[in-house]
Amino acid sequence: MPVLVKDSDKCVGCLLCMFACARAHGAVGLESSCIQVRSQGGISRGFSVFVCRGCEDPPCARACPEEALLVRKDGGVVLRSDKCTGCGYCVRACILDAIGWKNEDNKPVICIQCAECVKACPYQVLEFEKL
Repeated sequence: MPVLVKDSDKCVGCLLCMFACARAHGAVGLESSCIQVRSQGGISRGFSVFVCRGCEDPPCARACPEEALLVRKDGGVVLRSDKCTGCGYCVRACILDAIGWKNEDNKPVICIQCAECVKACPYQVLEFEKL
């Protein structure tokens, strides 16, 4: 059940989705968000939104030397925090830059498909697809 970018042209760069994601993971900083909003060169050029797509064969899980990321049957991964050493290989392996970092724990923040980002977006940029 992935979160999808429905219409990035509607994004105004308010970052409410990023704050909602960080809050859902018990953090307050944008670095802890699993969703990224980036300017494409100012307001007139718009914004790009990057979210976890729930890969069937996730590069983040393959990159983890501790096998701390378990592949979910519906796509995406689940973090086994007790096995994670905080090496950051998963973050570098994610082709969508959809893994945040929780500095308090020195651990990655993995999208849990909670849809808090979708609920927080006032412009209907995102949608939660139920499979």
